[in-house]
Amino acid sequence: MKDLTILQQYRVKHPIAGWGDDKNGWFIIPIDGYDYKIIASNGGDWEHVSVSGEKHPPSWPVMSRIKIIFFNDDEVVMQLHPAEKDYINNHPNCLHLWRPMYAEIPLPPKEFV
Repeated sequence: MKDLTILQQYRVKHPIAGWGDDKNGWFIIPIDGYDYKIIASNGGDWEHVSVSGEKHPPSWPVMSRIKIIFFNDDEVVMQLHPAEKDYINNHPNCLHLWRPMYAEIPLPPKEFV
């Protein structure tokens, strides 16, 4: 994950957690006329970015822009679709980006993607 101090202009103060730091925080970032609420965190050996839209979930192009904003060019991140038995939906308009901090995400051959 990038050093999030570069996003100070978008950072909002959380009532309990405060302003965050270089790897954690709450942000409101405008993209294509909509404000997206974003929570960036790291813990449990994972980097995580949660993206919530006010009236609809973020689109693939929006999630791609968020990936560019929060992660380095050489980092692979993923959106997950867990098994039904493990699925939790706390916010219907929220999607997530995940990156393990100490492991590489396996990828199919480039020609398959």
